[in-house]
Parts: sequence; structure tokens; C-alpha cells
Amino acid sequence: MRAALLQLCSSDDPAENLPVTESLAREAAAGGATLIATPECTNIVTFSRTLQKERLRPEAEDATLARLRAVADELGIWLLIGSLCLKADEPDEPRFVNRSLLIGPDGGISARYDKIHMFDVEVGEGESYRESAAFRPGEQAVLTAAGDMRLGLSVCYDLRFPHLYRDLAKAGAEILTIPAAFTVPTGKAHWHVLMRARAIETGAYVLAPAQTGTHAASRGRARATFGHSLAVSPWGEVMADAGEDANSVTLVDLDPEAVARARRQIPALTHDRRYCGPESA
Repeated sequence: MRAALLQLCSSDDPAENLPVTESLAREAAAGGATLIATPECTNIVTFSRTLQKERLRPEAEDATLARLRAVADELGIWLLIGSLCLKADEPDEPRFVNRSLLIGPDGGISARYDKIHMFDVEVGEGESYRESAAFRPGEQAVLTAAGDMRLGLSVCYDLRFPHLYRDLAKAGAEILTIPAAFTVPTGKAHWHVLMRARAIETGAYVLAPAQTGTHAASRGRARATFGHSLAVSPWGEVMADAGEDANSVTLVDLDPEAVARARRQIPALTHDRRYCGPESA
């Protein structure tokens, strides 16, 4: 299977971002990709909650999703929309959802995953995030399939919770998708090592399409993200790194046998043992 990682620098205007995403998806398909993945927050990157309230729509009304479903159908590809920021379907739910969607070659929605772990951190230098104040966390891990390979879905901050990926791998995931909009300070310190660790621990491919650069903001301050979309092999080798190039396509070839081989060599997924928890000091 040939996969493509799309690296974006999305602004705070979904209508402006959509043509860029579509153009890159078409470029990836022309390069032979049958599985194309976009980053977290494909439709909008913004710090402004008021702008999100104005511009976000429920899933059934989202223009980005509708158009990308049509593109997947036209091109006959699997398209993982890394995540869309959406209004919740429930009218009494004030929070948004950060939702990853796998679109099939017929344009149908094959799987949905709502980001479980919320990014509530103090990065430093005046940069803080309270994702849980605006987004409802998901509760369900999701395993799905694209063609003849099985995918475990996740989003960005989930990366720091290895038990999620172990559970996905033990359930059969051969590819772990980790679309992201990583901050620059945490990206410089942790991005590569954590992505490689998740691949090594599970013997699975890691596909991590990312947002990059300084994101145009019509309201409030602009966000900056780390970039470096990564593809990592089941043995933990970096197969491709997109660097900081905005609006780029990275192609990689995936082989299910590489997953089987890594898990034969180090069958750690079968070596779990029960143990007693540590006592409080």
C-alpha cells in the first residue's frame, strides 16, 4: 500500500483551507497513494473560541467533510481526515469535538474517532492550552481497516498515552495514525522520539501527518506548529520526515509483512504479565 502524508499550514478560515487540502490530495493520488492522511485541525487552526463558534458546523453540515468525501469517491482512495473541529451533534452540548474520520473509496464514512486525551498544558513562555474547556473528549478507541491493512486511530496528544496504542495493536492494528498540530517547543523535544517509541512498542507503522508553520489568524494571536510529518516503520526507523515544508506531500510504501516480521522478532505484545501495583510512599 502506498500512503501519503499531507502537511498543511491551515488558517482560521475553513473555506480558504479546503482548496489547498483538495489539491494536495489530488497530487498524492497522482503519485500512486491509495491511503492519504491529513493533519489534526485540517479545517481550521485558531486560538479564538468565538471564531470557532461562528465558523464550525456539525458533521452533517461541514463543507470540508462533504467536499473531501466527494474527492475520495472520485479518486477511489482511502482518505483519513486527521481531524476536523466540529460542533457536537447534540444541541445542548456547548463543547466542540476534535474528530478523525476515515473516508472510503466510495466516499462513505468508514470510521470516526473523537480525540480522547485533552491537551491541557503549560508549555512555557506564556504558551498554555486548555483543550478540555472547549472540546468534549471521546471515550471509544477505534480500530478500522483501509484496504488490506488495519488502522488504529488517534489524534495528537493521545501520543503520550502508550497504553492506547498497545490496546490498538493487540486488537490487530498494523498502522497507527497520529495526525497532529504539535507545538514547536514540545515538537523539538519530544516529537521524533515518541513517534518512534510508539512504533517500536507495537511493531506497527506510525503515520503522523502534521500542521506546520505560523497559521494565519484573522482574530486573536496566531498559532505556530512544529511540522515534521513522519512515517515510522514497525522497527522504529524514520521512513520519511517532511521537515517544515508547508503544503507538501510525502509518499511512503507500507508492507504488512514488515509488521508481521517485527512482531515475530520481538513478540512483546504477547508477553504481558499481571503484577501488583506500587504502594504509595
